[in-house]
Amino acid sequence: MRLPTLQGVIDRRILVNYRVDADVAVQLLPAPFRPKLIKGWAMAGICLIRLKQIHPTFLPLAAGIESENAAHRFAVEWDFDGRRQEGVFIPRRDTNSRLNTLVGGRLFPGEHHHARFNVEETDENLRVAFESDDGQTTVEVVARCTEHMAADSVFTSIDEASRFFKAGSLGYSATHDPYRYDGLELRCNTWSIQPLAVEMVHSSYFENETKFPIGSIKFDCALLMRGIKHEWHTREALYGEEPVKS
Repeated sequence: MRLPTLQGVIDRRILVNYRVDADVAVQLLPAPFRPKLIKGWAMAGICLIRLKQIHPTFLPLAAGIESENAAHRFAVEWDFDGRRQEGVFIPRRDTNSRLNTLVGGRLFPGEHHHARFNVEETDENLRVAFESDDGQTTVEVVARCTEHMAADSVFTSIDEASRFFKAGSLGYSATHDPYRYDGLELRCNTWSIQPLAVEMVHSSYFENETKFPIGSIKFDCALLMRGIKHEWHTREALYGEEPVKS
């Protein structure tokens, strides 16, 4: 799955972050991934991203498309050729773009589920909500811009949070093949984030007590990016190990 490089603009990207008991995260991550820890916690979250002007580099800007997208993800590490790698594992992707659902996992890395998004946004206040067509995922986030990190976040400063999440530019997505993970790398021309004060957050995925027993997960912080020129680069898929049949 090798596509030409795509480029465009991240019009808005919200990173909603949860800290997760490391032992619980281990049970949820498939091989070869393991949690990337920060002060003993695993980190998971939702990336709510509106993309604009997305087009192959060899086509004019006028050919670009726009979409609202969401990715539930875990910060992870894994070993490749004897070296530690880091990025994110994405168990679920949702989008309002019929095109993304059509080509995702076929012509473009990462299988997408179609969802209906409801967005209300000003310079200072944001509300992003969506419900997937298959009824499996609902999310709602209400937040406002602020100058300060959440008081109880594991990150002591915006710089510390920025360094942690900047390292997660390489993502591997779950596919219909339980042992294949599609790879996609995000390269931003610039990197700038600011904290958000979250007034309400809901995720049916992270509120699933079958996956996350009571007390094993807690909202940590949210961050905002706007107006970032970027490129998407396809990466070779990773493969997990199938269980040995007796």
